[in-house]
Amino acid sequence: MLDIQLLRTDLNQVTRKLNTRNYHFPVDRFNHLEARRKKIQTQTQELQARRNTASKQIGLAKSKGEDTSAILTEVAQLGDELKQFQDNLEQIQSELQKIMLDVPNLPHNSVPEGTGEEDNQEIRRWGKIPAFEFEAKDHVAIGEGLNLLDFESAAKLSGARFSLMKDGLARLHRAIAQFMLDTHIQEHGYTETYTPYLVNRDSLQGTGQLPKFEEDLFVVNAGGKTFTENNQTPDYYLIPTAEVSLTNIVRNEIVALKSLPLKFVAHTPCFRSEAGSYGKDTRGLIRQHQFDKVELVHIVHPDESYTALEELISNAEKILQELDLPYRVMTLCTGDMGFSAAKTYDIEVWLPAQKTYREISSCSNCESFQARRMQARFRNKNGKPELLHTLNGSGLAVGRTLVAILENYQNADGSVTVPERLRPYMNGLDQLRIAGGQ
Repeated sequence: MLDIQLLRTDLNQVTRKLNTRNYHFPVDRFNHLEARRKKIQTQTQELQARRNTASKQIGLAKSKGEDTSAILTEVAQLGDELKQFQDNLEQIQSELQKIMLDVPNLPHNSVPEGTGEEDNQEIRRWGKIPAFEFEAKDHVAIGEGLNLLDFESAAKLSGARFSLMKDGLARLHRAIAQFMLDTHIQEHGYTETYTPYLVNRDSLQGTGQLPKFEEDLFVVNAGGKTFTENNQTPDYYLIPTAEVSLTNIVRNEIVALKSLPLKFVAHTPCFRSEAGSYGKDTRGLIRQHQFDKVELVHIVHPDESYTALEELISNAEKILQELDLPYRVMTLCTGDMGFSAAKTYDIEVWLPAQKTYREISSCSNCESFQARRMQARFRNKNGKPELLHTLNGSGLAVGRTLVAILENYQNADGSVTVPERLRPYMNGLDQLRIAGGQ
């Protein structure tokens, strides 16, 4: 959430920056509420002053033995008026809060302006794109050809946008996640964390998924409970990413300065309704309702967050380098960034069948945006509470890494070579072949 003081002191500059994010701030509504807030606050202060003066007069009158009934009546009336003004002020503050919860983060000055992905900027490439002496198949044809990837059974069990993996492919999927965890823990200094897959509404509001993106979430109402108009909060939401559970560890906390930075990693399933994406990537593993991801989260001192962003992207890139998968790194433009991000790098891995790069990780610095929503703070060197900065990134999306391996390591006979770095996690298995013939 933005600091509302930025809007109060420099509304034109803030709204201009928000416009570059394809977000049009409700200026008229905000100004109307602000004018009412200022007027009521002034009236409230005047009433408080009048009541304080009258209260002093009661004491003075009593000391002189005078009748205080008229003054007592006046104080009571002032109290009633004051309560009404305070209620009105609380309602206005609530409406301002609703506006602020829908406002995306401001882009960092280094972020290129643009309206969509066509305006993103490539900053580097790594790896050699494979040259096949045969027509490259996509991961669906490869997996089904090996009898290891079964979408028909998954549809019977759950519906569209689910998958069922078997035998060596399931093992490879697990191996990828284990390799990622070991690399981030042993080489990059992250603390492995096992988090809940079900979270409450406050957690999703803290990281910015709620209230704006509720349609993208899966809601779980435990025990068939119903909720009244005044209690609409469902029991739980399935996490769309471990960013939610990891970042909210510091919600409503004041972290000791000496404990910073905090670096967490978790391997979790992720659940997304993919609202608004119908017709996109309906074939295969690219866009599923359920998928696995290894998530990286940094909780840092504000002075260190952009250094941490470079570290974060480097950690994610290391996984692809170890697996010898070609990729490129993009700086997202203002119009293509996620809601909470001030700056984002995307890593896009090469997919031979599509003859293009596809996103496999987003690494973002949210600055104090999430911390303000969560009231996540630390005590600075002067002992004063100050908002933390939070960062998150995929290190990596497990299913999309599996897709990249299947396509980049495919062989003419339909088999798939297992990358060397993953073979220790596969009991030395070096190839995936048709199920039953491995």
